[in-house]
Amino acid sequence: MWLLRIAWRNFCYRSLSSVLTTISLALGVALVVMVLAVFGIVTEAFSRNAQVGYNLVVGPKGSALQLTLNSVYYLSQPIENLPFTEYMEFFDAPARAEMVRKYGGDPALGERDGVYYPMIAGGYAIPLALGDYLGEFRVVGTTPDFFEKLRHGPTLEEPFTMREGRALESYSDDYGYYEAVLGSRVAAHMNLSVGDTFSSTHGDPEGKGHGQKFTVVGVLAPTGTPNDRATFVNLEGFYLQENHAKPLTGEETIVPPSEAPDDPGGAMPLTIPEREVTSILVRTGMPMMGVVLENQVNESLRSQAAAPVGEIAKLMNAIIGPLLAALLVITLITCVVAAVGVLVAIYNSMNDRRRDIAVMRALGARRGTVTGVILLESFLVALIGALAGWFLAHASIWAFSGEIEDRTGVQVGILTTSAYEWYIFPLVLILAALAGILPAASAYRTDVGTNLAA
Repeated sequence: MWLLRIAWRNFCYRSLSSVLTTISLALGVALVVMVLAVFGIVTEAFSRNAQVGYNLVVGPKGSALQLTLNSVYYLSQPIENLPFTEYMEFFDAPARAEMVRKYGGDPALGERDGVYYPMIAGGYAIPLALGDYLGEFRVVGTTPDFFEKLRHGPTLEEPFTMREGRALESYSDDYGYYEAVLGSRVAAHMNLSVGDTFSSTHGDPEGKGHGQKFTVVGVLAPTGTPNDRATFVNLEGFYLQENHAKPLTGEETIVPPSEAPDDPGGAMPLTIPEREVTSILVRTGMPMMGVVLENQVNESLRSQAAAPVGEIAKLMNAIIGPLLAALLVITLITCVVAAVGVLVAIYNSMNDRRRDIAVMRALGARRGTVTGVILLESFLVALIGALAGWFLAHASIWAFSGEIEDRTGVQVGILTTSAYEWYIFPLVLILAALAGILPAASAYRTDVGTNLAA
């Protein structure tokens, strides 16, 4: 214990040099801890958001990753659109016939079950239509099933809840086909609440605004998913916006709808040949049927199916993982540089301490004792620097925890740690031992007679 006391007094005696060296090491450790924390937050955010209750996303042929990014995370741009009849393939004959009666189209569509219907029995298929924006946020046209059937949370059992108002309806007497539900972040950023109206812009945040306005009927409670950054509108209202109808060729068979609501404004839903969907969120009744359905969809000429979890794992392994690993290597090099600073600081002080060491030796201290004091001094700098760096990193993360939760949905606290953080302390102590060896060897070789006579 008295060796530690001597080392601490040496630390305090050269307080300015010791503190500056410790701060250098603390900043290196803080950088490493923050990089590990960012890695953990990014991994959790992507992994959690890739699991929102459905197991497949179906869209046009093209990049499966792009399909996942624009349908699950509302990033990237949609590839193309699918005909509405592709969405109808997930329903049985009665449901298809009802769609024909509500929207108008070829009655033959309702005379058979959909091709994919047997594989999603007990599950669901929810259409998404993308292409508009509210400010910087994506506008998503969908059906009430989105809020009734999708689940989120760690166990995928939590339903969507409204902070204000209610969920979408297909048609309401109050607002017709033009209802909207805002994600929590959209409502806060755009300063909108229930009862407010807005116009979306076509194709781009800076694009041309549509004339017809949607009325906000609900605001989602925070979910920690990309849905917090989305604006959901009634699919029928989305279709009725300018330039959203698919042009007809004149060869289609269209029987007018017989069950469409009697809208006071005269608005009528688009017929089935005029409808398109950007993607379809699919949950199969039996999980094992997901693979069968994915293969069958991918064998078709028109559409493809992607498993979001698998695509995000590929993205993490191929791009994000190596980038974070490179960043981690850079920060570890920073720690090594800081350790070299410890070595230089202690070694430079050896000339001033040779007489003190000679006195210790003359009073009976062994060479090993003097060497131990120098090594302990190096360990003290490393330990204090590592602890200070760890607390600095976690205090910084805690200070920005609200912003992190808003942007990623990941809740972090001051004591939230990653699995790899605890390897930092032994690593820093090893670096400290290496940094202390050279000064300790110099102390070991100090000549008592020469330095006492000097």
